[in-house]
Amino acid sequence: MAHAEAPPPVDLTNCDREPIHIPGMIQPFGFLVAFTADWLVSRVSANVADFIGFTPTQMLGKPVSAVFDEEAIHSIRNRMTMLRGGDSVERLFDVELVAGHGGFDVSVHFAGDIVVMEAEPATGDEVEASTLVRSMMARLGQTEGLKGFFREGARQVRALTGFDRVMVYRFDHDGAGEVIAEAVRPGVDSFLGLNYPASDIPVQARALYLRNIFRVIVDVSSTPVPVVPTLDPRGAPLDLSLAMMRAVSPIHIEYLRNMSVKASLSISIVVDGRLWGLFACHHNAPRLPGIAHRGAAELFGQMFSMMLESRERREVADYETRARGVSDRIMAAVAQDAEVLADAVWLGEMVSDLIPCDGVGVYIDGALSLSGMTPGRAQFEEIVTTLNQVAASAVFATDSIAGILPAAADYADRAAGLIAIPLSRSPRDYVVLFRIERLRAVRWAGNPDKPIEHGPNGPRLTPRKSFDEWSELVKGKAMPFTAPEQRVAETLRTALLEVVLRLSDSATQDRRRANEQQELLIAELNHRVRNILSLIRGLISQTRGTAPTPEAFVETLDDRIQALARAHDQITSDRWGPARLIDLIETEAGAFLGQKRDRVRLTGPNVLIEPGAFTTMALVFHELLTNAAKYGALVDSGFVAIDWKVDKDGSLLIDWREEGGPAVVAPTRRGFGSTIIERSIPFDLGGTAEVRYRLSGFTAHFCVPARHVARVLRDAPSRKIAAAAAPVGRGVLDGQTVLLVEDSMIIALDGEDALKALGADTVLTAATVARALTIIEGDLPPDFALLDFNLGIETSLAVADVLAARGTPFAFATGYGDQLDLPERLAATPIIRKPYGTDTLGRAIAALTAPV
Repeated sequence: MAHAEAPPPVDLTNCDREPIHIPGMIQPFGFLVAFTADWLVSRVSANVADFIGFTPTQMLGKPVSAVFDEEAIHSIRNRMTMLRGGDSVERLFDVELVAGHGGFDVSVHFAGDIVVMEAEPATGDEVEASTLVRSMMARLGQTEGLKGFFREGARQVRALTGFDRVMVYRFDHDGAGEVIAEAVRPGVDSFLGLNYPASDIPVQARALYLRNIFRVIVDVSSTPVPVVPTLDPRGAPLDLSLAMMRAVSPIHIEYLRNMSVKASLSISIVVDGRLWGLFACHHNAPRLPGIAHRGAAELFGQMFSMMLESRERREVADYETRARGVSDRIMAAVAQDAEVLADAVWLGEMVSDLIPCDGVGVYIDGALSLSGMTPGRAQFEEIVTTLNQVAASAVFATDSIAGILPAAADYADRAAGLIAIPLSRSPRDYVVLFRIERLRAVRWAGNPDKPIEHGPNGPRLTPRKSFDEWSELVKGKAMPFTAPEQRVAETLRTALLEVVLRLSDSATQDRRRANEQQELLIAELNHRVRNILSLIRGLISQTRGTAPTPEAFVETLDDRIQALARAHDQITSDRWGPARLIDLIETEAGAFLGQKRDRVRLTGPNVLIEPGAFTTMALVFHELLTNAAKYGALVDSGFVAIDWKVDKDGSLLIDWREEGGPAVVAPTRRGFGSTIIERSIPFDLGGTAEVRYRLSGFTAHFCVPARHVARVLRDAPSRKIAAAAAPVGRGVLDGQTVLLVEDSMIIALDGEDALKALGADTVLTAATVARALTIIEGDLPPDFALLDFNLGIETSLAVADVLAARGTPFAFATGYGDQLDLPERLAATPIIRKPYGTDTLGRAIAALTAPV
């Protein structure tokens, strides 16, 4: 024998499961017609003949044009083009749908791919909604404070709709609601201050209030009219979520009858995309405001929501501005002394101005500190253990600690709610703010504990039959922490984490991040070194192929490498940042033009070039200036004009013009220098280069794309080219013994050659500090020393100190350039930048050894 299936359990979700959006029926104050996408009638309400004379049988499956007048269809089609979004509804007034049956007020919307049209007899009560609502909003704008704002909103809705009672109903975070403002007709009971449990407005009803912000129930006692057919050929009911006439849930009808309400109306209050509350309207007799007045009420509700959102945001902004000031003071104190963070008394005094609280607990590295109304030490440790399971490294707030830790009910009089601000992850440290229990009497509209009864709609949680005031004393809960308070706590958490990195967990993470950063830096350094080596290799290869003699090869290669070094110095002087174009040209021209420097004329704005393009352009200008000095305008008495500007698209346009030099003849073959001039900017930077060998003088035009131009400064650039240093004779170190401290063998060999070219008789090399000190104390002490600053795992400072004590002149050679940070005792020591040539080295030595 088969067992009967057990009925589903009766609980608060019974109402939540009711499919109120597809009731299959409408209220009888109008009729409904649904069309398919090809404008065939697919559904009608059973009462359609009462309004337009056609029965459902006569309409179903027929083209709309066979039922409604052509002009009416045209108007409806035009209005449908104005529908925007899935939940949009459009209305028309006093439309004659069928000749001889009067005018109708019509609304249309989409339900999936179905067009739903609702029509009711026109009342002729058209109002200018925008003018009416504008005057209503003006009155609202003059109210002071939110309390007055809500009260005036209720008065305005009652004046517009004519209902006996209008309430402003606000939802809390649990879905329960409270009547916070009210406007009533004399003699009607007041519900002001009453609370309603969340089950009074089920979840799916709140979802519909978000989609369809206006709802009217004309007559609680009316008999709903079915929509035929109930199901389409696919077995689906018609979605009536947006239908004004949608029939009412029998459970809600019973609820209203128990309140002695004959008609109701609601307007959703939506703030920040959430259902903040409702204008809930009750009437003691059936009532249907005209469609125009309903439209005005709907518009008022939207405008009211926007004004409320603006007021709330302004209040929150004011609070958060004040909170930032207090937070900054806390941060300043903690940044100076992180130990104050463990002082609960100090922290409580500071934080209570941010987030009102009755006590503070601090737990850092296993040590705890308490101040004010808090649990005991053992109880606080138990709370921290619980927070480690529920807080998930984010700010956590609750108005009932007992909800996460049942034992906390025993000390709710000292700490009922908390907000926890985590300061680390493993182990987790906290600043916890406590609030004491707030005993309060909640005035319910009837007993909120609905009994299970076999009512007219079956076994379920039956709506209350009495709405007399029911008081309940709420225990074990604190004043909830508001959303703005929780945001301020999150901001405080982020800021505090920045100044407590020395804590064990934060220090470990910091070291890990430092290791990752070091690996990135090493990878970047490796990339750049490989690029530099490839570039040098290319320079050697190309220069060797065009140099007529070994001496010319060495000289040309040295010049090009020095040009790269000068460009590198310019872009690294500001930590690899953009550098000025004018500086690039002046540096290259001043490096070897000597007295000819005044024959280079510069015109253009103060442009900054990105580092990636700077070295390429340095090589181009180096070759241009070299050619002009050897073969072009600078050979005789001519001049070079360099003009540049930034085009509309941000590209840099550069013009090079030589005049007054010897007659120009186009080269019969392309050397490496010409290749650099003509191909570097197009190949490396994606720009263009045009060169012309005119008889009167060489000219070139370059376009550097905008992505390589960092910005254009407003100030005018300096155009004074520094004079090239005079060549240094080869005898500045004649007969002297020189100590060269260098840990790279290749660089040491090159340096040794340069020192001997300057006249040194003996060059003693050392790769370590120990070896250098041995040479200094040996039988052949140096007359001069050149010290590489960085020797791998050590520096040459110890060698410098010994030389300074002996009075031996010396200089540092380093790739750090001006960024080398010497101790004060050695601040006056000359610094020679690597790579250095013989002339650069000779000038530095000459300046150091010159008589005072």
